[in-house]
Amino acid sequence: MRWQYYIPIFLIVLALLAVPGAAQVMPGAVAAPGTKYLYGNPDLSAAIAGTNEFTPGAETGLTVIISNSGLNTHKVVGSDIISHDDLPNTAKLATVALKGDGTPFTVKADPQFVSDIPGGAARDATFIVKVADSAKPGTYTLPLEVTYTYLQTAEEYGPDLLRYYYQKKTETLPLTVRVTPDLRVEIVDLRSESLNVGTEGYVSMTLKNIGHDTAKTAIAKAVRNGASPLIPTDGSAYIGVLEPGETVDVRFKVSVSDNAEPQSYPLDVVITYEDYEGKTVTSRAVTVGLPVGGKIDFDVVSSPATLYPGDKGILEVVYKNSGAAKVYNAQARISAVDPFTSSDDTAYLGDLAPGETATARFEVNVDARGTLKEYGIDSEIRYRDGLDNSKISDTMKVRVILEEKPGVLFTNPIFLVIVAAIIIGAGYYIFVHRKKG
Repeated sequence: MRWQYYIPIFLIVLALLAVPGAAQVMPGAVAAPGTKYLYGNPDLSAAIAGTNEFTPGAETGLTVIISNSGLNTHKVVGSDIISHDDLPNTAKLATVALKGDGTPFTVKADPQFVSDIPGGAARDATFIVKVADSAKPGTYTLPLEVTYTYLQTAEEYGPDLLRYYYQKKTETLPLTVRVTPDLRVEIVDLRSESLNVGTEGYVSMTLKNIGHDTAKTAIAKAVRNGASPLIPTDGSAYIGVLEPGETVDVRFKVSVSDNAEPQSYPLDVVITYEDYEGKTVTSRAVTVGLPVGGKIDFDVVSSPATLYPGDKGILEVVYKNSGAAKVYNAQARISAVDPFTSSDDTAYLGDLAPGETATARFEVNVDARGTLKEYGIDSEIRYRDGLDNSKISDTMKVRVILEEKPGVLFTNPIFLVIVAAIIIGAGYYIFVHRKKG
């Protein structure tokens, strides 16, 4: 046997002889054996729990597992040995800090205390990391700094005194992360038309792939943003292949809810595509603001019309486009109710731009028994918007005053009978007096 193999045995014997004094035991009693370790130290490694692949712009929790595989290789047991509280392979009071210097990763967490890590055990820590939007695909190394204290040696002084000597150490453990290629959408041009409250309109935009992945079988989609009043009604456009740096023009049809106000509202745009691994994925949403014009509306701006009981007249009504968009092929209609009737209750107005007016004429019959007062006849306008959708306006009131017709005594039959009787009576009176004379 070579002399190198005698060294461990020699060291063990030397350690036993170096004990200053034997533990004191009472006569007849058996001392409990003590244990100490001559060799051992922490052996740390780190690994990422879960995936180590991230896309540009992602922000996520990165969980790191710190393992201690350190061993205590030489153990001494004896009745005159004081057992150690700490083992030399334990990483005590460990603190871990993740660094992102020189990488597209930003760590949004302070160093974390993970307590003691005994040999054969592990601790974990979670760090919030943000990948830069401009991160290029590739492999990066994030340094994990682990600072801890371990038992370097211990000295026994007599049978009941043990002194520990600790050493502080900082290790840097490498963590390998990978940035994967992705498609990122940028809107380089944006146009909208006929977007008004309560109507449909078109949104045209030019999309650019500013990422590093080639999108295959790509489909651009307009998506409603939360409770936004902009609701896509035809929100998909097939693109096909979109290379990095390429642009494509798309067009979506969007409706605006009736309860919206004339202002800008958000709309999201995404692209669903096959990525470099052949998986179907969806890009991060890009939000754009689209201006919405006011509601299409009409007003009756003519003065109240005057009609007469028992008469047939022409009701002239002036309508004004008081909304924010042009209308096409507008037609006005009235709903005649007692004492009014009409066999001609529809009038063509034509195209009306905002602020323009048009006059409608309706033939109306008035019941002779109608009460003399002011009436409100319901009226509405059917029109087509900029997308040729048929729409109907809110109901308006056409004011009509029913009053007695001027000169009605001379056309009243009763009045005429009375007048005839007076004339006949007067004539008879004159004839009788002339005969007597």
